[in-house]
Amino acid sequence: MSEEVLQKDGKSRIVRGFAICLAVTGLVGGGFFLFFSKGLYLLPEKVCDHAVSRDLVIQVLPRARSAEEWADQDGVGRRFSFACRVSTSGDSILSGQVDLRDSSESAWEDHYGSLAGHRIVTTSKDGVEALAQMDGDIGSASIYVPCAPANVEEGSASQAYALVAEAGVTGKSRATGAELRQALTDFAYQLTQRAYGLAECKTPRAFPEQLPRYKDRR
Repeated sequence: MSEEVLQKDGKSRIVRGFAICLAVTGLVGGGFFLFFSKGLYLLPEKVCDHAVSRDLVIQVLPRARSAEEWADQDGVGRRFSFACRVSTSGDSILSGQVDLRDSSESAWEDHYGSLAGHRIVTTSKDGVEALAQMDGDIGSASIYVPCAPANVEEGSASQAYALVAEAGVTGKSRATGAELRQALTDFAYQLTQRAYGLAECKTPRAFPEQLPRYKDRR
């Protein structure tokens, strides 16, 4: 074989070897990217003390290398509170809290609506009320569910007792606009379902599987 042919063959092998090296590096790098972006997928299937679907959290928060969840119940009766937070290594936080309040439905809606200077969208089903603020991509949502705590006598409240949930995002979110408002409402609703049992509300209640979508509200 001539020297020229040998040189060409040697160069070809070098090029092929370099190409293989790049391909392997790309696969490994892609593998690390995939691994480091799976933080939310490594959370339990149900987060927030088994209250909220992980898939719902993934709808709201952007991909991150790692993520952690935290939930806590504090107080009983009039001082009942249930809180949850899901945070990522990218400094995004999805949080929600459910408190027992002495508040009428109208006072609740006024607080989050006209009195707060925000435009809101509302929906309801089977006595469960929901609303979300509609100011650009800024998202927040709230749920209102009547709840008479077991250790409080009927008629002792100035208004009707209710569980009021609030949910929002700090930092970047994957969803925006209407999608974010709906997801935050679903997050607050799932927290409220769990809180209703924890608060030992007197009246048994069957919660609908989900609330009507805002665009489908009747």
